Amino acid sequence: MITFDGYETLVAASMVLVVGGLLVSRIEWLKYYSIPEPVVGGVIAALGLFLLQRTAGVGIQFDKALSTPLMLCFFASIGLNAEIASLKQGGKPLARLVLIVVAFLIVQNIVGVAMAKMLGLDPLIGLIAGSITLTGGHGTGAAWGALFSEKYGLTSATELAMACATFGLVSGGLIGGPVARFVSRKVRQGREVDVMESTFEDPMRVREINVPAMIETLALFSICLLVGTRISTALHGSALELPTFLCVLFVGVVLRNVLAWLGWYQVFDRCVSVLGNVALALFLAMAMMAIQLGQMASVAVPLLVILGVQTVVMAAWAIWVTFRAMGGNHDAMVVAAGHCGFGMGATPTAIANMQSVTDNTKPSHLAFLIVPMVGAFFVDIANAIVLKGFVAFLR
Repeated sequence: MITFDGYETLVAASMVLVVGGLLVSRIEWLKYYSIPEPVVGGVIAALGLFLLQRTAGVGIQFDKALSTPLMLCFFASIGLNAEIASLKQGGKPLARLVLIVVAFLIVQNIVGVAMAKMLGLDPLIGLIAGSITLTGGHGTGAAWGALFSEKYGLTSATELAMACATFGLVSGGLIGGPVARFVSRKVRQGREVDVMESTFEDPMRVREINVPAMIETLALFSICLLVGTRISTALHGSALELPTFLCVLFVGVVLRNVLAWLGWYQVFDRCVSVLGNVALALFLAMAMMAIQLGQMASVAVPLLVILGVQTVVMAAWAIWVTFRAMGGNHDAMVVAAGHCGFGMGATPTAIANMQSVTDNTKPSHLAFLIVPMVGAFFVDIANAIVLKGFVAFLR
């Protein structure tokens, strides 16, 4: 086993992004289907490491110390970019997307439990291959996996959860672009919802950023991470316990709007966007290249069948429900791609999906406003409530 330290891991993640970018720019079908660069480079890296392990018996372990801070920086950037006025502008489309997502959580778990019973598996495995990992991600999967093992005696629940979450992260990044391409022929022309631009949607544009602005923005990020993690620690074990990334995001929202309300400081959106997009890209690259494909290979075939069906259901839901219910226009197309990202993987994957789609089409201010809010704010709260109901029913 070869262990990469923090510097070596950072170099590897950077190379994953470089390779992914080169491949997307030179392979037409990758660009055509808007496959995110971190997904392309990360899958190739994970496949190469898997083959190295199987053929030469050499494994590589990456230092994960930077992964969590990068993820928290991304969510801090979402919070710092969230103005109350923007929330008001989201209005009805935001509420509509929340209802669509909550309905899909229920469908996702019904599909998982039904498939598990059909294949002779414990119904709890259906929940693991449902919203626990596909919408919840690795963190939620680890938490529920431990609970299922300790309380219900489901062996290897955590390992199954990690494999399912890994499958979802990859598939969520792969299907977003093709879904957007499929519905693009059905996009209705007309006036789009007029909202303020989100700086996440155009990360390649030129930004005039100086040293003082960068230092000020780093200070805001640091405050978000410090206060957010302290709040999360203080709430741990209580009825108000929240994931750390949500606490960091909330601190960012409060910090931005309170500073603006007091007239003390106006957050530099473009600078926040630069740091947020860098953190997003590196986080995704580290997550993808560290995927243990051996875990996927060791998962039972029935579980892979469930995950395959879930992928088809997600794509169908995005096409026939999300796209249509959100208005069937360009904004709806981008939202559908984003829903594939956080409905099967994580919010960073959703942002990457939408960036890939809008890079090849045109901006969608509404999508970049409401999808991060739903993916970061509402879906985890709704998922916890839905899952508690399903577990109580099954047990």
